[in-house]
Amino acid sequence: MKAIRAAVMAVALGASTGVALSADPVAATVEQPRSFGHVLGDVLTQRVLLEHAGRPLQPGALPAAARIDLWLERRPPRIETDAQGRRWLAIDYQLVNAPRALSAIALPAMSIATASGPTLALPAWPVSIAPLTPPDVFGQGDLQPLRPDRPVAALPTDAIERQMRLSLATLLGVLLAWFAWWAWRNAREARHLPFAQAWRELKRIGDPGSAQAWRVVHRALNTSAGHVVHGAGLPRLLAEAPYLRPLQARLEDFYRESTRRFFAGDAAAAESDSPYPLRPLCRALRDAEKRHRR
Repeated sequence: MKAIRAAVMAVALGASTGVALSADPVAATVEQPRSFGHVLGDVLTQRVLLEHAGRPLQPGALPAAARIDLWLERRPPRIETDAQGRRWLAIDYQLVNAPRALSAIALPAMSIATASGPTLALPAWPVSIAPLTPPDVFGQGDLQPLRPDRPVAALPTDAIERQMRLSLATLLGVLLAWFAWWAWRNAREARHLPFAQAWRELKRIGDPGSAQAWRVVHRALNTSAGHVVHGAGLPRLLAEAPYLRPLQARLEDFYRESTRRFFAGDAAAAESDSPYPLRPLCRALRDAEKRHRR
C-alpha cells in the first residue's frame, strides 16, 4: 500500500509541475516600431505573432482601447494575416502630446492570455519623442516668432457688378414701363369711361347745379347702361351694373331730384332750389367704376 500511495503522489506532483510550467508566460515574437523620430500624432504599431513552437494561438482577450499615460493612447487592436498565412496581433499607440524637449517614453509591457496555450509576454519598448518646434525661434531671415498676415487677394467682382447693373437697369425699365402703362390706362379711362369723363367735364363747369351739369351726369348714366335710364328703370341699371348697387339710395335721390327740376311745375322747381350734392355723387360713381375696371 505504501508503494502505491508513493506512486500516486509522484504522478500528481509531476502533473502539477507540468501545469505550472505550461502556465508560465513565454516571450512573444514582436515586431516593434521604430525607436526614434516620433512627434505628436504619430501612430506606433506593435505586431505580435500569434504562434508558439510552430502552433497557432488564439488570444483569449484582446487589450482594450484606452488612454495609457500622458503621451500614449491605445487604439482597438486587430488581427492581421501575412503572406505566409501567419496571424499577427497589431496594437496601435498614438502619440497624443508633444514634449517641450527630446524625451524617452516606453510602450507598456503586457501579457496576452491565449485560449489553449501559454501567455505571451511583451516587454516594454522605449522610444524617443520630439517636440514639433524648437522652444526658441531662430530669429534669422523669415524664421521669426510671428509672421505677418498674408494679404488676401480681392475676388474678381467685374462679372457680379455687370450683372448687378443689368439687373438694376432691367428693374428700372420694368418700373418705367409699369408707370407708363398706369398713366396711359388712367388717361384712357378718363377719356373713355363714362363716369370718369363726366367727372372731368363736371370739374370744368363753374355751377354744379346748372342744367348742363345735370345733363352731364345723365349722359354718363345712359352711356354706362347702353340705353336711356329713367327713375323707373333704375333697377334694370343696377342689375346690369352690380358695382353701382352700393349707390342705389343716392341714385334714387338723384332721379327724384332730376324729375322735380326738369319735369315738375315752377312751384315744385322753386322748392328744389336747395343745392344738390351732384359733384360728390359723380365722384362716387367714378370711383365705383374705377374699382370695377381693376
